[in-house]
Amino acid sequence: MWSVFEDLDVWKLSRTLTKKLWAIFYDPKFKNYSFQDQIMRASLSVGNNIAEWRERWSNKDFIKFLYYSKWSIGEVRSMLYSGLDFGYITEVQFNEFYKECVNLWVKINNLIKALW
Repeated sequence: MWSVFEDLDVWKLSRTLTKKLWAIFYDPKFKNYSFQDQIMRASLSVGNNIAEWRERWSNKDFIKFLYYSKWSIGEVRSMLYSGLDFGYITEVQFNEFYKECVNLWVKINNLIKALW
């Protein structure tokens, strides 16, 4: 098994996604603080749940926290649709983020399957 959560690809991918979202939604021109807070909390939750597991050291807990991460990815995807609808992101940005979210969701799901 892994020695630290930072070694996990799913954690690294979640960190990358969060940094990209941060660059858009924490731009000084962005003024919808409620939207900003919601999408960033959901994004941060993905990696934080993976990290929290690592401090518990049980596969049962790991699977539970991986599910929490998957649910948070779903929330980010939903927020991306709203971001597109409200004109906060372009269709190109939406498509890029959407692909990253689905890729991360699949990797988390595959990790869950491997742990069963």
